[in-house]
Amino acid sequence: MVGDAISHAVLPGIVIAFLLSGSRETLPMLLGAGATGMLATFLIEYFHRRANLQTDAAIGVTFTFLFAVGIILIGAYAGQVDLDQDCVLYGEIAYVPIDLWVTEGGLILGPRPVYILSAVLLVVALFIKIGYKELKLTSFDPAFASALGISTALWHYLLMAAVSLATVSSFESVGAILVIAFLIGPPATAYLLTHDLKYMLAITAALGIFIAFTGYWTAYWLNASIAGCMAVVTGIGFAAVFAAQRLMKTKGSPAEPTRAIG
Repeated sequence: MVGDAISHAVLPGIVIAFLLSGSRETLPMLLGAGATGMLATFLIEYFHRRANLQTDAAIGVTFTFLFAVGIILIGAYAGQVDLDQDCVLYGEIAYVPIDLWVTEGGLILGPRPVYILSAVLLVVALFIKIGYKELKLTSFDPAFASALGISTALWHYLLMAAVSLATVSSFESVGAILVIAFLIGPPATAYLLTHDLKYMLAITAALGIFIAFTGYWTAYWLNASIAGCMAVVTGIGFAAVFAAQRLMKTKGSPAEPTRAIG
């Protein structure tokens, strides 16, 4: 839900980045979209925590407001420019190999998204590694975390910032639909397989890699959309694991009591 909201809420950031830079270059567009994406996540959590709104209501209020602000800014200051969220959101993964990073001297360093997303991967992985204990406590037992002196609000906002960073940086390369599919599908499937958080993270990463390869070769075989095939494989994987679990529970012993994630 947050990822879907960000996909609409980044529009004012794109417009402001264009007004400040005077160009539609990728870097300012991504910086503007990223800043607005983080603002959207902070506003959603603020309304949820401070105004006691349900999460879906907070998401609806935030993304409609920011999207409307973007429309107004376009109408007032950039009406003659072909400028909308398509600049960032609707990427095509098949074009990644030809989106090259070329230096001023003409040296081709390879696909630019590989460098951007590798840097984001490193930042997010280090964040999880360094703050694993705090993230685990504040996410699943905030009262205990507060008793230990851990700032639950700070770590929650840091987590939302990491989600926003990963989401926005991926939009341009693979498109909003695939980003949302990967945000939800692999973790949900991993949750069906284990309740141990470390194993869940490892399974999620492995599933993401498997889905990427399987979806790509399925698209190649069918001559179809790569992002669409990856999203379909994500859904099929979840459905297969869910069906297998239901079948095992039907044929086997009574279901085990629900365990907390740990």
